[in-house]
Amino acid sequence: MISGEKSYSLSRIRGDMFGGLTAGVVALPLALAFGVASGAGAAAGLYGAIALGLTAAIFGGTRMQISGPTGPMTVVFASTLTVVGGQIHLAMAAVLVGGALQVMLGLIKAGALVRFIPYPVVSGFMSGIGIIIILLQIAPLFGATPASAPLLALIALPETLSSINLQAALLAMLTLMIVFRTPMSISRVVPSPLVALIVVTLLSVLAGFEVPVIGEIPMGLPDFVIPAFSIETWTTVIVLGATLAMLGSIDSLLTSLVADSVTRTRHKPNRELIGQGMGNMLCAFIGGLPGAGATMRTVVNIKAGGRERLSGVVHALFLLVLLLGAAPLATRIPLAVLAGILIKVGVDILDYRMLKLLRTASRTDIAVMGAVFGLTVFVDLIVAVGAGVIMSMGLIIRLLAREANFRVWPADDERDGSGMVEGGVRVLEVDGPFFFGSTSQLLDRVDQVMGTRAVVIDCQRVPFMDLSAQFALEDMIERLRSLDIPAYIVVPGPIRRELEYLKAPYLPPKLFYEALEDALDAARRDLGDSRAGIGLTGTF
Repeated sequence: MISGEKSYSLSRIRGDMFGGLTAGVVALPLALAFGVASGAGAAAGLYGAIALGLTAAIFGGTRMQISGPTGPMTVVFASTLTVVGGQIHLAMAAVLVGGALQVMLGLIKAGALVRFIPYPVVSGFMSGIGIIIILLQIAPLFGATPASAPLLALIALPETLSSINLQAALLAMLTLMIVFRTPMSISRVVPSPLVALIVVTLLSVLAGFEVPVIGEIPMGLPDFVIPAFSIETWTTVIVLGATLAMLGSIDSLLTSLVADSVTRTRHKPNRELIGQGMGNMLCAFIGGLPGAGATMRTVVNIKAGGRERLSGVVHALFLLVLLLGAAPLATRIPLAVLAGILIKVGVDILDYRMLKLLRTASRTDIAVMGAVFGLTVFVDLIVAVGAGVIMSMGLIIRLLAREANFRVWPADDERDGSGMVEGGVRVLEVDGPFFFGSTSQLLDRVDQVMGTRAVVIDCQRVPFMDLSAQFALEDMIERLRSLDIPAYIVVPGPIRRELEYLKAPYLPPKLFYEALEDALDAARRDLGDSRAGIGLTGTF
């Protein structure tokens, strides 16, 4: 038994071993590339892949998931490192905070809530990340120094193209040909990024090309890093950590959903967040690149036979063995090769599912996606997600407010010759969501019930009522009372209990009724009108 979950057979052990090794082979070039792209160095990518991969495999909630540095997390960490001025202890403090927040989200069982981030926001963010990766790799693709931001990369593009290192460009083109054109029958056996890494690096070494390379990678176990921040920087660290936590959680849980769909299993989202958080916290103490569940590596693992936690453990141990014994071999890997591999990653991250729907999807969803995409690429990752969520919330509030319907009956043309409504009672009917987005419609109806002797507010068709609506209702009752117009409220049981619990002075329990006829009878009785139904029949 493993973790008390399923009995193991020899065939399953073999599948997990092969799946883990295959995922490790795929992870090697990506970990090196992500480490270089982040600004923390190739070794940081390997440290993160090992620490997070091992911890999440053991403690996470998706048994076959492979975790490690990912494109989105690399971009956010690179931004973090830039914001803190390259101070690694401050960047690792943000990673530590992010991991702790992930653990906290798991402990308070918020794993399922992360899924409620609107898809257009996720789509715009992921496509934006893909474009950022591509833009930042243009310079190293041609042997130039990479820019620190996508906008700077675009501005420097003419200069980059005017000073091309032809040898680096040749290596880059060969890399792109391999990663994009390698037949799937070969990639299933040997992943195309690994083929490109080995073949093109050997060509560069044997031909004696003079191109920028990774350089020295520390061999052996990583040094201990102490994350630290001051009073002056704590807000920056917490904001950056929260961004890493949110993105890492979304990235991991989306990968878990993919794993579920492939294997027809169900992951445990809260446990997954705890495992991811613990892994990222460990990364903070060894200078490792933070990460999340990696979709491509997870699918590779599953396709190769991985089904249990052993596959993730094998993946991490494989990378550890390479780090301890083969790190010097990676020092001469050209940066142009890693740039080509990362451009393939950036292209794969683009959300083609949403891009195909640009002409048919609703304009509001396209607007949200476009705004998030633009803000992600050209402004700030944090601003992009925040703005996207706020825009989506505003659109939902607008739709809900439009669903709310307020009407007064009998209508004005049903008044008698004296201008008074026959029977002296008017009904204000509320149909639909009654919340802060629709309260103004209620207050707009006050003038329509003036000149009557009593008002019944019918909320039977209200599915929910928030505090703003409750206060608006109280304000209306208070205004009617100041005009000596009694009011009666018809509400469902659950909403009535909320109103009674509120203990508002102008909403005493005696005003509440569960049926419209009961409220109408009470109004007529209080008015001394014994003519049942007079002036009110046939008005619906």
